[in-house]
Amino acid sequence: MDVFKRLWTYVRPYKLQFILTTIVLLAAVGVGMVGPYLTGLLIDRVIRAGELDLLRLLTVGLVTASVVGSVLQYTHGYSFEDLSQKVIYSIRHDMYNHLQQASFSFYDEAHTGELMSRLTGDLEGVRVFMVGGFPMLVSSMVTFVGVTIVLFNMNAKLTLVCLSFSPLLAITAVSFEKKVKQAHSDIRHQMAAFNRFLQENITGIRVVKAFAREKYEIERFRAENSKVYEKNMIAGLLNGRFGPLLEFLSSMSVVALVSYGGWLVMRGEMTVGILVAFNGYLWSLIWPMRQLGMLLNLTGWAISSGQRIFNLLDTNVSMPVKPNAYKPDKVRGDVRFDKVTFKYGGDIVLEDINIDAPAGKKVAIMGATGAGKTSIVNLICRFYDPQKGRVLVDGVDVRDWDLKTLRRNVSVVMQETFLFSDTIANNIAYGNDNASMDEIVAAAKAARAHDFIMEMPQGYDTIVGERGVGLSGGQKQRIAIARALLINAPVLILDDATSNVDMETEHEIQQALKRLMVGRTTFIIAHRISAVKDADEIIVLEKGRIVERGSHDQLLQARGFYYEIFKEQYKDLVAENVAPELVTDDEDEVLWLG
Repeated sequence: MDVFKRLWTYVRPYKLQFILTTIVLLAAVGVGMVGPYLTGLLIDRVIRAGELDLLRLLTVGLVTASVVGSVLQYTHGYSFEDLSQKVIYSIRHDMYNHLQQASFSFYDEAHTGELMSRLTGDLEGVRVFMVGGFPMLVSSMVTFVGVTIVLFNMNAKLTLVCLSFSPLLAITAVSFEKKVKQAHSDIRHQMAAFNRFLQENITGIRVVKAFAREKYEIERFRAENSKVYEKNMIAGLLNGRFGPLLEFLSSMSVVALVSYGGWLVMRGEMTVGILVAFNGYLWSLIWPMRQLGMLLNLTGWAISSGQRIFNLLDTNVSMPVKPNAYKPDKVRGDVRFDKVTFKYGGDIVLEDINIDAPAGKKVAIMGATGAGKTSIVNLICRFYDPQKGRVLVDGVDVRDWDLKTLRRNVSVVMQETFLFSDTIANNIAYGNDNASMDEIVAAAKAARAHDFIMEMPQGYDTIVGERGVGLSGGQKQRIAIARALLINAPVLILDDATSNVDMETEHEIQQALKRLMVGRTTFIIAHRISAVKDADEIIVLEKGRIVERGSHDQLLQARGFYYEIFKEQYKDLVAENVAPELVTDDEDEVLWLG
């Protein structure tokens, strides 16, 4: 009932349509009950009694009832379909909005395939119930009550005999409902796992082919497919077992009618017309009984699907934002880390981090993989919250900022470049809806992307493939840089932004970035010395702690971690055991230690 109560909250805005459609449904049920009565009169009054003047009237009545019933059925069928689509649209919108508000930590744990399953298969389960299950439930209940009253009025003894199998039918139906509900829940969970497998495998198809693992993946698919088959077979066997049993029990009512009703006619206690009418009403009662298995099947599907949908919607996945969040008209770009400690999954990623980056300062962060470099910039954007300490922008804790305002004032080029299946121009302008074409081109030129874009078939209107398929890693990265530059935010974050470009292209991009960094607070995460040497301060991380900080020259003279990184990257130019005095990477100079 909790699922249906929640579902009603989405139906409520269309309450009038729901009520009118239900009334039309009830009218269709009522019109359907006229037919057996008129048929009984036709037999007793016209065929047996010879009242031919009633023939035309009864015939017109039967035809009219059939036409009106058909129109009413079409009307409520169309209206319920329309209503269900509106409700599913609203639920789908809420689910997508919920997922858009979800924090990074939610997606660290969530599986794309399972989320897709909830947005598709689970919603379909709810829709099918609204279109088929609910009308069937209402009409069955009304028919059962109405027809039972009519039958008792016609002949109470015969009615009791015909309905004597109903208790056993009800017990069987309840047992079936419990088992089919669990079976559908298992199917939904397995389909979510199956969709997750498909999504991961298709996304990683290049890795599969690179390692010639097609046969291995086919075997894995066969195993997952078999699980789906087994779960559906369990539900199918339940339907196969209970369906015939439900139909047998309902058919026994017909056997009782023919035997006992025929005996009553022979004794003169019932006319043939009443028996025929009784038979018509009984079949209108038996038909819902025969559909009971399908009804319970649809109900079980809707309940299991609804539980998964509303469990997702009830999961608190968004970053908490204070009611009166900070929304400045202008952002300077001062960034400060005050004794920050950050844990992820119980492990300490950053510990006691202190960084002071006034507006316009360039801070570079280096360290081995897993040292915590990306976590620092993730905290600036408030993708995560630290367990201790504070991250402040313009002197205000990021937890007090309005999230949208904060993130619109931070341009990020992420380590993993992602492009949407859209035009190159729209990918560049993704963070700035009002950008003109001239601004888009200017950003692309600054990122050294303009030339290769103009070589594309449709230039800036070229559609890139899913995740940027069709572009090289360097091309995707330069488009991502252009996208970040177009925002023109006071804080710029380059998370290993030139890792996928060659040295020559990197040098070109670095020259452009030098001009664009002026006046912006810039955080540069990089592995190459050439990308960080011009920073005002270089911070070296090891196991989440700051082990060195200073300018390029200061760190070389200290002969610590930074010095070792330098020697490794420029070992062909470095003379061992010589103190560093000059290090540069300008066009007219060469990197030397001497």
